[in-house]
Amino acid sequence: MKRIVMAGIGGIIGGALLATQVAGPLLAQERVRTTNVYEQLDLFGDVFERIRNQYVEEPDTAKLIEAAINGMLMSLDPHSGYMPPDDFDDMRTQTRGSFGGLGIEVTQEEGFIKVVTPMDGTPADLAGVEPGDLITHVDGESLMGLTLAQAVDLMRGPVGSEIIVTILRDGVSEPFDLSIIRDTIRLQAVRVRTEGDIVVLRVTTFNEQTFPNLRDGLNEAIEELGGMDQLGGVVLDMRNNPGGLLTQAIRVSDAFLEQGEIVSTRGREDDAGERFNAQAGDLIDGKPLVVLINAGSASASEIVAGALQDHRRAIVVGTRSFGKGSVQTVMPLRGDGAIRLTTSLYYTPSGRSIQALGVSPDIVVEQPRRQPIEDGESEAAPRTRSENDLRGRLENNDMSEDERRQMEEERQKAEDVARLRQEDYQLAYALDILRGLTALNGQR
Repeated sequence: MKRIVMAGIGGIIGGALLATQVAGPLLAQERVRTTNVYEQLDLFGDVFERIRNQYVEEPDTAKLIEAAINGMLMSLDPHSGYMPPDDFDDMRTQTRGSFGGLGIEVTQEEGFIKVVTPMDGTPADLAGVEPGDLITHVDGESLMGLTLAQAVDLMRGPVGSEIIVTILRDGVSEPFDLSIIRDTIRLQAVRVRTEGDIVVLRVTTFNEQTFPNLRDGLNEAIEELGGMDQLGGVVLDMRNNPGGLLTQAIRVSDAFLEQGEIVSTRGREDDAGERFNAQAGDLIDGKPLVVLINAGSASASEIVAGALQDHRRAIVVGTRSFGKGSVQTVMPLRGDGAIRLTTSLYYTPSGRSIQALGVSPDIVVEQPRRQPIEDGESEAAPRTRSENDLRGRLENNDMSEDERRQMEEERQKAEDVARLRQEDYQLAYALDILRGLTALNGQR
């Protein structure tokens, strides 16, 4: 009995020693980390006091603290940052679809301000700003050394005022200036048009109006064509779309999927991730779908392209997308400001992270830059001669009027696509693919 009691006591002591040996170092490490944090906060307080008391001019302490907060966030990644009350209000206005500015989405890359994309029909777009442009100066003032927020502040100004931005563009040897007139940006989230029996959905941004605009515009276009049976297919054009609301990306993806995962997010903790799945119902009943993307397609537009590509629901055409695969959470703070903090990465249904990689199209199609027409040159290609031009030709009397009319309609469609190819080569390519799929499927 004594042996059993002694063995039990020995086991308790051994367990206590083992627990002390394991837990002791962990607790010590935590205490060291906590002490280091407090020491660094004391260091920050010391620096703050020295600046406030000894700087050559009396500083604005509120601005000092704001700059410190923003610097801390900007050191994490280009998409995290502090939003003062005015910026927070602007952000909420943008998600509703109307705001003032130039109409460009920018990021910071190795100290340079880089254009993600100019938004359709905005002052920046009309002035000729292109995705990938580097903005080096604003009104002659260099942006080097400024934070992204500071550079954006320089580009803001009253509606109707002029701004001169200096652009460094790949393929152009020298920087050049562009004059842009600031304006109120009213974004139409989705523009709808038809090309023959194909509906083209031009999605420019993902705000609160995106899915309602897409659904209503698509339904109206199908009705004008004469019903779903007359629809040849849909082009979802998301080129130069900088993204926006995750919820809208999910709804747009769901519009063309019957089931399956759309996107998942994974955060720092294992249980912080989310998974979003499609609900039954395809707005175009499985008709062929082509998605257009380019280097200006970012964030939410990449979620849509990735989901439709992984489910083999669409053929993705164009060039590799921007590669913004992170999710930012906006957290309101005291004083009406907020922080925008990267809290997770998103993944396509196949488990791909597109962070810094982008979505690779199924068919790579570059958009050629239009060359100016030299004086005396004609844009139209010379007309080629055919049998119909020969004198004394045999007439084709075997075709009925209906057959002639159908042949003429097909010829007109081909000429329309050829003309579009001069204006928008990538879109014309997408239409060709859809018409080929329609022919293979035995549809109209």
